[in-house]
Amino acid sequence: MITVKLLGGSKRSFGSDKIEFDKKSLILSDLLSLLQNMVQDGRPSIDTGNIIIAINGVDSSVLNGNKTLVTDGDVISIIPVVHGGTKLSISFRISNSRVELFRLGKNRVSHRRLLDDMRARYPSLLIQGVRAKYVLSSRHARRVIEVSLEAQRVGTMLSKKTETDMLMRFAATRQISGAIDKAGMREGEDSILIVIGKKPLVNKLCSEIGHALKPVEPFPKNDAFLKKEFGIRRKELGCVLSANPIEDLLVERSSVLIR
Repeated sequence: MITVKLLGGSKRSFGSDKIEFDKKSLILSDLLSLLQNMVQDGRPSIDTGNIIIAINGVDSSVLNGNKTLVTDGDVISIIPVVHGGTKLSISFRISNSRVELFRLGKNRVSHRRLLDDMRARYPSLLIQGVRAKYVLSSRHARRVIEVSLEAQRVGTMLSKKTETDMLMRFAATRQISGAIDKAGMREGEDSILIVIGKKPLVNKLCSEIGHALKPVEPFPKNDAFLKKEFGIRRKELGCVLSANPIEDLLVERSSVLIR
């Protein structure tokens, strides 16, 4: 028996989160064809160009791609990277680091407990979660992460851990406890998950938490909250000659923190 687990938006294609095939072996491309043919009229098809496929927890791209042989007992996990026309993740590079942003939706499982579990299972990945309310946009997130990674490079971090340094900069505080209380992941709220590391491991993690992911964009309209939270006044905004004055002031506050 070959088991296919459908995560995220892929469940809508079949109205189920699991399909089993009574087969001894199949080439992955043939398995995908079988799945495509099973999609009923009126349901969204699977966009094979925009999915992550993990075989027994291993990203198929590091195996033999669509030519990988799957056999009896294998578990195939499929998660789309595009959901309803919007992306489930945003990726970019900062120097030699590959960064991926995800959004964790409200979940019955404590986000902090989930974060601890992810770090324990993926010690080679740098993982941090930030309350979505504290992230203005993907560009804002990228700029704050850049500040933190540069501080790591030159040895001026606010904390011994890079992920803690990032959280402190999103919260614009030099106190670790204050950063956790203000900008740390909070149960009952969406969170932006920051993952830095090698793509196969990031994809494997994504396939495991796909049930909890939401489209990463659009970000919430939290300008008013951030202006109040960080004491940004109209006069101060007027002094910033920029198309993104709030973002620039937030990044400035994250940059001037000194250990």
